[in-house]
Amino acid sequence: MLSRPSFIDDHTVTDAVTAHWPLPGVTEVAYLPWGFGAYHWRVTAADGTALFVTLDRLEPRHTAASLEAAYAGAAALAADGLDVVCAPLRTRGGRLTVGVGGGALSVTPWLDGRSPGEEEAARPEHVGKVVEALAALHGAVPPEGLRPWAPRVGPGFAEDVRARTARPWTSGPLAEEARTAIAARGAAIARWTDRYHELADLARSRRDAWVPTHGEPHNDNQLVGAFGLRLVDWESLALAPRERDYADLPAACRESADPAMLELFALDWRLSEIDEYVRWFTAPHTGTEDDHTALADLHEELAAD
Repeated sequence: MLSRPSFIDDHTVTDAVTAHWPLPGVTEVAYLPWGFGAYHWRVTAADGTALFVTLDRLEPRHTAASLEAAYAGAAALAADGLDVVCAPLRTRGGRLTVGVGGGALSVTPWLDGRSPGEEEAARPEHVGKVVEALAALHGAVPPEGLRPWAPRVGPGFAEDVRARTARPWTSGPLAEEARTAIAARGAAIARWTDRYHELADLARSRRDAWVPTHGEPHNDNQLVGAFGLRLVDWESLALAPRERDYADLPAACRESADPAMLELFALDWRLSEIDEYVRWFTAPHTGTEDDHTALADLHEELAAD
């Protein structure tokens, strides 16, 4: 997230890291205004080891158990030799996450690399590396306990949104702009929801072809460096049609993908984002940088055909 969390401070984060992970004390902690959806810090241990610390929010995407299972699956894939996985580190007690501040804290090794920009990510050489990495992931034996993908909004989503936007929102300075934008697209949301569940039924009829999928392997969740290519942020790991990993990648990555399944996962993203922003803007907010970023993202999703 771009803004620091108001509900937890750096001291609480470092206390949790040193209490649960085998480190010789912490000498430095820095909040990282990166990404959108989770909070991140760089923590440096007394021996010079640098770690990437993440605090994931849970509802509505996860429970503590489902997030632990996703990270455990990533750790299992890495242990089985899948080099593309940058997996979380286990605590002294063998877990991958620890409950802190109403969320779940995890720790991964700090990799000296960078995320490619959109232009670099679309270059043929990079596309080839991503396709190769995803082929290896999709060909891996599914880890025990890996959750299957399921629709993220129900068949009644559009009607629920229509009801929730029928009256003014007074939860914060951006609430009414968000409400009116969503309400204006009620017919499109209904059309998208019907098509989404039609395609979800088709996907479930092919359940025996589902594979391990990252869920969001776009360029912001890629790292490149001397180590090659790594995928980070495995909280969305799930068993699903392989197209789940291609829907948000450059067209050159998905030449052999099923168009119907690409459409399914484009809708999966769009509708889940609208659902999240309904929750966001009906909750108290003050107009932070994160709030404005969320509103811009909402407008982008609503503008789709």
